Amino acid sequence: MQPNCAHLHSTQGSGDDSSSSPRLSGEGSCHPSTGDVRIQLSSSAGESRENAASRASRPGSQSRSHGHAHGEAGGLEDAVPEAEEQGGSSLSELRYLLQWLHKSLPYLLILCVKLLMQHITGISLGIGLLTTYAYANKSIVNQVFLRERCSKLQCSWLLLYLTGSSLLLYYTFHSQSLYHSLIFLSPTVDFMNFWEVLWIVGVTDFILKFLFMGLKCFILLVPSFIMSFKSKGYWYMLLEELCQYYRMFVPIPVWFRYLMAYGELDTALGWSLGILLGLLYLILKLLSFFGQWRNFRQVLRIFFTHPHYGVPASKRQCSESGDICSICQAEFQKPILLICQHTFCEECISLWFNREKTCPLCRTVISDHVNKWKDGATSMHLQIF
Repeated sequence: MQPNCAHLHSTQGSGDDSSSSPRLSGEGSCHPSTGDVRIQLSSSAGESRENAASRASRPGSQSRSHGHAHGEAGGLEDAVPEAEEQGGSSLSELRYLLQWLHKSLPYLLILCVKLLMQHITGISLGIGLLTTYAYANKSIVNQVFLRERCSKLQCSWLLLYLTGSSLLLYYTFHSQSLYHSLIFLSPTVDFMNFWEVLWIVGVTDFILKFLFMGLKCFILLVPSFIMSFKSKGYWYMLLEELCQYYRMFVPIPVWFRYLMAYGELDTALGWSLGILLGLLYLILKLLSFFGQWRNFRQVLRIFFTHPHYGVPASKRQCSESGDICSICQAEFQKPILLICQHTFCEECISLWFNREKTCPLCRTVISDHVNKWKDGATSMHLQIF
């Protein structure tokens, strides 16, 4: 058995020296007494098995990760068609609506013509009142801008036109006593629905505008030696503010009567609801009044104090400015020197500060407020409620 052991050792040595087969290597021991040969495997064989097992486990993990990626991609692909379906459904609904309008257009036109024939009187009257207001307002503003050159004949015509229009309207509808609304009374209308209330309030609002426009025309007719142009501007402003506040209170009796008396349920519940709505309406009107009271007090202060924007300019100061007003490009008429040392005509700078707060040349703030409505304009706001 010795030669065999030697041969085994020689084989082991040759295996250790050579690196051609790293997979399986062992250490042998030979026992002469027994003649047995024992072979012990090294740790490299175990490592090779672990590596093989890890390599065998990788394809499964790769397949799982690959399947998860495919799942996410599939979810995104599913979301895109859903969004497209939602967009397509909205477009289809819009297309259906347009088709319905196209088919229903003749019927809608028939209904509109019917409603127009039922309310032809009120619509015609509203168009006439609006046209009268626009014409009179523009004419008054133009006459105020002309100052001393305003046409007395045009002012007289406007005064007669507004007065005649108001009297003709009340005479046409004398059975309804619409003039009662001017003194906070309800017209003599037995049954008032929503459209009748709107019509009564709208007519009364236009008549009040015509009334205060007539007062402005009367002020235009006053000679300049009795009332200066500057004083007339303050009167225009005060009249317009009074008109707006008066128009704010006039609709209260009409709407209050409608909310309290007109109801579908002639029961305790109907009356309770009417009282509640009427009280809420009154509270809202009081809040709006107190909200504008500060502005009205400021207007009263301006009207009674007549604030000045500067001091009369001397001849030397006028000569330094070239004796030419920068606004009217003419010689100074009652020149006024502002705090920014720029000189203007008194009437020119008064017209300027009707819309602005700063100097026309250097933009220095001169006034802390804008004198609205000093140009004779009337508000376009329609006081419905």
